Amino acid sequence: MTIPGRERIAWAATARGIVTMLALAVVYWLVGKAGLVFSIGAFNVSPVWPASGVALAALLMLGVSYWPGIFFGGLVLCLGMGNPPLASLGSALGGTLEPVLGALLLKRWGFSARLERVQDVVALSVGAALGSSLVGASAATVSLVLWGGLEWTDVAKTIQVWWLGDGIGIAVVTPALLLLRQQRPAGFRWEALALGGCTLLGGLMVSQAGLGGDASWYRATFFFFPLAVWAALRFSPRGVAFVILLFTLCSVWSAEVGLGLSSESTVVAEARVRTLLLLQLAITVNATTGLLLAAVSAGRRDATRQVELLATAVRGLNEGVVINEVTPEGPRVVFANEAFRAMVDLEQEALLRRSPLEHMGDMDPETRQRLEAALREATPFRGQVLLKHRAGSRVHSEVQVSPVRDAGGAVTHLVSIHRDVSATQELSARLMAAERVAAVGTLAAGVGHEIQNPLAYLELNLTGATRSLGKGRAGAAEALSHLLDAQEGAERIRLIVEDLRKFSREGSDGRERVDLREVAAPALRMVRHALRDRAKLVEDYSAIPPVLGSGARLGQVLLNLLVNAVQAVPPGQAEQHTVRIRTLTAPDGQAQLEVSDTGRGIAPEVLPHIFEPFFTTKSHEEGTGLGLSICQQIVRAHGGEILVRSEPGQGSVFTILLPAAPPELPRAAEPAHRPVEQAASPARPARRGRILIVDDEPRLAQSMRLLLAPNHDVVTTTRGSEALEWVASGQRFDLVVCDLQMPGTTGMDIYDWLREQAPELARRLVFMSGGAFTPAASAFIRSVPNQVLEKPVRPEVLLATIDAALEPAPAGT
Repeated sequence: MTIPGRERIAWAATARGIVTMLALAVVYWLVGKAGLVFSIGAFNVSPVWPASGVALAALLMLGVSYWPGIFFGGLVLCLGMGNPPLASLGSALGGTLEPVLGALLLKRWGFSARLERVQDVVALSVGAALGSSLVGASAATVSLVLWGGLEWTDVAKTIQVWWLGDGIGIAVVTPALLLLRQQRPAGFRWEALALGGCTLLGGLMVSQAGLGGDASWYRATFFFFPLAVWAALRFSPRGVAFVILLFTLCSVWSAEVGLGLSSESTVVAEARVRTLLLLQLAITVNATTGLLLAAVSAGRRDATRQVELLATAVRGLNEGVVINEVTPEGPRVVFANEAFRAMVDLEQEALLRRSPLEHMGDMDPETRQRLEAALREATPFRGQVLLKHRAGSRVHSEVQVSPVRDAGGAVTHLVSIHRDVSATQELSARLMAAERVAAVGTLAAGVGHEIQNPLAYLELNLTGATRSLGKGRAGAAEALSHLLDAQEGAERIRLIVEDLRKFSREGSDGRERVDLREVAAPALRMVRHALRDRAKLVEDYSAIPPVLGSGARLGQVLLNLLVNAVQAVPPGQAEQHTVRIRTLTAPDGQAQLEVSDTGRGIAPEVLPHIFEPFFTTKSHEEGTGLGLSICQQIVRAHGGEILVRSEPGQGSVFTILLPAAPPELPRAAEPAHRPVEQAASPARPARRGRILIVDDEPRLAQSMRLLLAPNHDVVTTTRGSEALEWVASGQRFDLVVCDLQMPGTTGMDIYDWLREQAPELARRLVFMSGGAFTPAASAFIRSVPNQVLEKPVRPEVLLATIDAALEPAPAGT
């Protein structure tokens, strides 16, 4: 039973504690009587003293407060040997001081009774077996000199015998008693019996060697070491301790029987005791070595178990783990767990000794540069990267690279932990798209009003043109005026539709140089009508550096901030409130955009939470609580930050800071494809060509035919399959204008077929799209080099695009 802390002193003072002390005194006295068998001289100094090992083990297990039991047991033992009272008292005090000092030293050094660490074996051997036993032997010898009649000339010899005898007792008996309480390892029963039998046999061999003369003792001690190694490797420190104890008992017994120490004269007995002392000293050295080997073996087993546990945990992690060895050529993969191999769909052999960069997909130049620098310089890295799947797809991964250093501080390995965030990325993209649609939906009434005005204007002018044409030549000029006005109304509708498309388009994450003032124009058109009866709109544009980013994403941020500003201002007080949009260059060179209002402001207790997802003070009809969170996410993804300051009743100011784009846009940062907004007219008229128009909307196809017919030969169809049949049958076309998304055979199918069967015509294919509404269509637009015209297409843009595509004249197909 082990009693912790200060409770041991109180426990020792109880009746049960006193009984335990008395029992300890009796045990110490009995073991001491057994040790006196080997005593020499008039003062009964023994070269083998197992009582010291019993005393130290007792104080380590029970607590130092039980020292009175050791003292009384030693005092009774000394008085029983006929020593003077004061000498007996001094010997008892020395015998008590020895285990007390040893126990205190071991406790201070963090000693563990399991003896499974090298420092524990060293502490027991040096601190207790050599250190404290020397103190106890010296104190007891001095008391014999002062009150027992021991001559000063015999002090050194007496201390030596006493010291080594006590040290042997601690080294041999204490480990056995401490480890006796530990749980016996399962299995090894027959092996344990075999070890015990070999130990007894070794002891008998030592006994027989002892009968052959003093020199045979030293050779016989070598029988012990293989047994200690066996016990250390197979049975931990517990096995070594009991082998030591058993072998020592056999040696002591054989010495008593074989040498007859008790029957010799004093001179002969002293010579024989020195022989026994040397034998026990050799066994003690071997025992200490065995315990050290057992501690090292136990530590190795623990380390192996920890490594196996770590390896099992790493293999079973859902996150991908890659361990890279740092070499002069750069990091090389030495391990990849199953989760990472599943992310890239590669076997271990295909990953080993390869650079980790070989498994990375396309990413923005800044992130790739940071990652390459971290791998090259063996420094930490954290960010989002793209991994290449063997099937050709891309896996979004959040990666954290951490260096592993050796004892000297040098980096030897890099550990990369990958977390597949593809699903999260897709969900985030959908949330962003939903928030864009929600922002536009908030302004739906105003957008509808903006469309209704030019639509009514368009209808009235078309009706007027029809009536004017009914008048014959006299109404031609009037009809032309009506048609021009109708064209202006159609252009206004086209711009509104284009703004709606910008704020609801998916997949527009390409990085390019963006002027925030250009992003502001469509956002302001979206909110202008909703703002009319709430506040005056003030536009304050100053010089601002371009930024590297996605215009659609930054437009979403600006639209959301403008919607919030509109909602913060009460209706009906337009002359009293202002919504201001301002651009300028920040003092540190960053692009700065501010959206401010003079509305109700934000309460101080609410302000710290406004960027938290789903936090909102609006009603469910006005907001979802995602807008500002997504805005912050977009701005941070662009390397910037969004700040806010607000006071209740004084309005709010939201500030966006974005780093300026580099002077020369890196080639990899350019968007893979950007739809054509305007094409320049060729310097000279293009040649006449045969053009195939494929669109599932018959009226649109007919309108384009009428537009192109004066300059080109035009063939139209509403089915993609029919167009492919015409090309397959040998009909020649110089150019194909094709809708991207159609029922049945899509424009993407037509392109894939032409690329295989008529590659020259595939290069002369111009797409038209009302919006890439599927991820596949968005990815297709980014991957092909062909022009993409967004509906509604202005006539001059269509004509210029076709003329440019027909120059130079292609070879016949």
